[in-house]
Amino acid sequence: MSYDQIVQKNEYFLKKGYIYIPGLPTLISTVLGSGVSVCLWDRKKQRGGMNYFLYPEPHDRRDTRPIYGNVATIALVKFFREDGSEIEDLEAQIIGGAVPLEGASSEHVKIARDNVAVARKILRCYGIPVVAEDVGGRKGRKVVFNTFTNEVAILHVDRIRQEDWYPYKGDR
Repeated sequence: MSYDQIVQKNEYFLKKGYIYIPGLPTLISTVLGSGVSVCLWDRKKQRGGMNYFLYPEPHDRRDTRPIYGNVATIALVKFFREDGSEIEDLEAQIIGGAVPLEGASSEHVKIARDNVAVARKILRCYGIPVVAEDVGGRKGRKVVFNTFTNEVAILHVDRIRQEDWYPYKGDR
């Protein structure tokens, strides 16, 4: 089976509050507004994974759901380490943290900014370099991450319609 056939066969839509580290080359796609995704890549193993979180940190420290950036990012790194990755072989990309709505509340703006900040902080604490960022602004993002090549395609959009989604359905 060719590389293209493997990747086309392995497509995954990452939902809010999830972490995904596939065993085979995969195109992970998602849609981001104020939420953030960290794409983590192991240069040595040529393997990637991704999280998607909505809030920076829980109010209750016992809440360990990956909808929170501190939980999701620490877990993503932990899963790579448990699979044999070395910190010095890892690099990250941070995407999201937009505030697409005009007149958004100051709380919404703070959450978006804090989401980006918590991802940066945790990666910095681990010593994992952030090699690319596409964060902030007013436009939402459609994201496709190739876990085999570490390539990320980002489309900035004002609104997201179901028919815009990759992988396309029907004639598209």
